[in-house]
Amino acid sequence: MALYIGVMSGTSLDGMDIALIEMGARPTLVATHYTPMPAALRAELLGLCASGPDEVMRCALAENRWVELAAQGVNALLAQQQLAPASIRAIGSHGQTIRHEPALGFTVQIGNPALLAELTGICVVGDFRRRDVAAGGQGAPLVPAFHEALFNDDIGYRAVLNVGGFSNLSLITPTSPVAGFDCGPGNVLLDAWIHDTCGELYDRNGQWAASGKVEPILLETLLSDSFFKTKGPKSTGREVFNLSWLKHHLQSLPTFAAQNVQATLLELTALTIVESLKAAQPLTVELLVCGGGAHNGTLMARLAALLPHTTVSSTHAKGVDPDWVEAMAFAWLAHCCLENIPTNRPSVTGARGLRVLGAIYPA
Repeated sequence: MALYIGVMSGTSLDGMDIALIEMGARPTLVATHYTPMPAALRAELLGLCASGPDEVMRCALAENRWVELAAQGVNALLAQQQLAPASIRAIGSHGQTIRHEPALGFTVQIGNPALLAELTGICVVGDFRRRDVAAGGQGAPLVPAFHEALFNDDIGYRAVLNVGGFSNLSLITPTSPVAGFDCGPGNVLLDAWIHDTCGELYDRNGQWAASGKVEPILLETLLSDSFFKTKGPKSTGREVFNLSWLKHHLQSLPTFAAQNVQATLLELTALTIVESLKAAQPLTVELLVCGGGAHNGTLMARLAALLPHTTVSSTHAKGVDPDWVEAMAFAWLAHCCLENIPTNRPSVTGARGLRVLGAIYPA
């Protein structure tokens, strides 16, 4: 059976997830490696998400630093498993998103797959999103097809929720093509606010949010954003939801205790997920959560409270570690590209049809 490696660093930019999978009837996680993101590289990648001076040069240098970090992680994983590069059929590398503007016809993920192939000696498949955008799609989310392959066992109405920087849903039923869309901010505003206020990178287990109370006026103001009024296919990113967006809304309102802002942001994440799910698939019997948000006990408890007739659990309940689902997905996407299997879903992205995603860089 073929082995693949998936490389993923999401919008949280806390580090790089590297997953080794074996392709069988269903992909199986074999081993993992996590590489923390250096503070300077994280700051530069965040800076590149907005316009700034000398962007082309800065982007090229940051891209190569990102690839060097990815290659170190891949090589460490190979050493850990005592595997030669030749034993890996391909690396699926998501790259790092720095701009996502499908309405303008483009999305940008830096990650120099050619350099990654050189540094690892392994075939690399990258650039997964642009073909879907070229076909009129959102280019995101791309994981619903993988969620379907991993979790579809004909039990009825199931949903898979990924809560990374942003939250996205995959809707799985026995009789219809998988559907899915971005719901809105996942951890991105929670992380930005606690970092700006307390200097912490994230709110561990949602404890700070739990110490505050929801401010109804602030919540109503945040929910007035036009993104929440649209239905899928839709995707979003830092271009829409960021610290400046939050502070812009705070300027027009009374001053709130910082922990109450955090509590309101957590409620925003939970409500936009739940309302999206209820509108798109009201008979959902099971919600499986993956991504960093699966470790936020306060968020998980709030989702369960808002969905009393739905079983809410992490993907651990199905034997899949929630931290590695996204990295596994891009290893699987590399397999599908090499096998000429379409992996976008028009029901998710709005593309004109099925497309094989990814560009191949041989070893």
